[in-house]
Amino acid sequence: MNDIKKYVQENKQRFIDELIELLKIPSVSADSAYSQDVIDTADAVKMRLEEAGCDKVEICDTPGYPIVYAEKMIDPKLPTVLVYGHYDVQPPDPVELWTSPPFEPVIKKTDIHPEGAIFARGACDDKGQMYMHVKAMEYMVKTNNLPCNVKFMIEGEEEVGSSSLSWFVERNQEKLKNDVILISDTGMISNTQPSITTGLRGLSYVEVEVTGPNRDLHSGLYGGAVANPINILAKMIASLHDENNHITIPGFYDKVEDLSDAERAEMAKAPFSLEAYKNALKLNDVYGEKGYTTNERNSIRPTLDVNGIWGGYQGEGAKTVIASQAFAKISMRLVPNQDWHEITDLFAKHFESIAPSGVTVKVKPHHGGQGYVTPIDSIGYQAADKAYSESFGVKPIPVRSGGSIPIVALFEKELKSKTILMGFGLDSDAIHSPNEHFGIFNYLKGIETIPLFYKYFVELSK
Repeated sequence: MNDIKKYVQENKQRFIDELIELLKIPSVSADSAYSQDVIDTADAVKMRLEEAGCDKVEICDTPGYPIVYAEKMIDPKLPTVLVYGHYDVQPPDPVELWTSPPFEPVIKKTDIHPEGAIFARGACDDKGQMYMHVKAMEYMVKTNNLPCNVKFMIEGEEEVGSSSLSWFVERNQEKLKNDVILISDTGMISNTQPSITTGLRGLSYVEVEVTGPNRDLHSGLYGGAVANPINILAKMIASLHDENNHITIPGFYDKVEDLSDAERAEMAKAPFSLEAYKNALKLNDVYGEKGYTTNERNSIRPTLDVNGIWGGYQGEGAKTVIASQAFAKISMRLVPNQDWHEITDLFAKHFESIAPSGVTVKVKPHHGGQGYVTPIDSIGYQAADKAYSESFGVKPIPVRSGGSIPIVALFEKELKSKTILMGFGLDSDAIHSPNEHFGIFNYLKGIETIPLFYKYFVELSK
């Protein structure tokens, strides 16, 4: 595979142009107004997989958005790699904070990306990283460097919980049979220090509703005499953490794994500058659970965060009302051994129990998933280690991520195979935020590195 760098450089502009076209389609799965765009994106991915050399490509219907499935089986005796990715994206809101329109991709130079980065919703999460695998496939097929069988499963509901993917996987286990699953939907430490994600947090996502009077009330005539749902909701949310930022839900920590001092010392070897971290976020100081470092708080510890809160008058000027209802969306990031169904139940029971008698409370579960840890002594991890080492000239560091990919635990349960997380994004890429971007270097480096994983996985599997 000595010609991979040459191939990427010769096709660099085409690779960038193709990704830009894909990023122009607003495939927002959370908003039904974009439903046709999501379907159009599935069609675009299907076409690109056909062009890349897959022998069988199909749009698979599900109860929700379709899954794009593709394969190239060259020899049943050889290993099979299953590539997973998603073509849906987060909503672009708040749009006014973007420096360029979220679905009009532009390339801008930054301090971290002096060669340029593509700014658009989905650039890093996950269209850009998913498309690296399509282009890596193109290279391996066209240059006769494909060393094993490959299957692709690209879904359109990752950003809303992947419920249709679960349905599809459970019904297509033979079709999806593989020796290892390869995903690029995570990040690495820096462009000079690659890393491999070995752990993901689970997720429980809920919406809460607090209802007081049967209608909005005049705050002068009724203020102080009836419960204000917004005030009550604020107090209830505030009570979910104690003075040490420890979550107060009874039973929440019962199954949390406490890492040994030795394991925490290994994690601490990853290069990290607290001052640079604060400067990048324009913070005076960090904040979190007492007794843990920043990198531990956002990876090996569970969390509870309010993702949205609303109620009452929000228009221009003043309107003196006590709102009838108040709402919030709350997510809990979970660590391995915490079951998301159990945590959701614990949250609901606790939240309902702390409501005063003047209001009623409803907790609506949305979606969730289990945490995941992959062993670093597996053939898949060793192949990824060799691939990064050769491509970057630096040995990658194993790290645990604070993010969640709920379907990874599902894959192990249903397909009985390990997942390798080969991410090429950076923490600064603003995924889920305005001005999301993906470095040109990272995009092309991913295309260079992925074929090396195939090479070493096959060699190590013999």
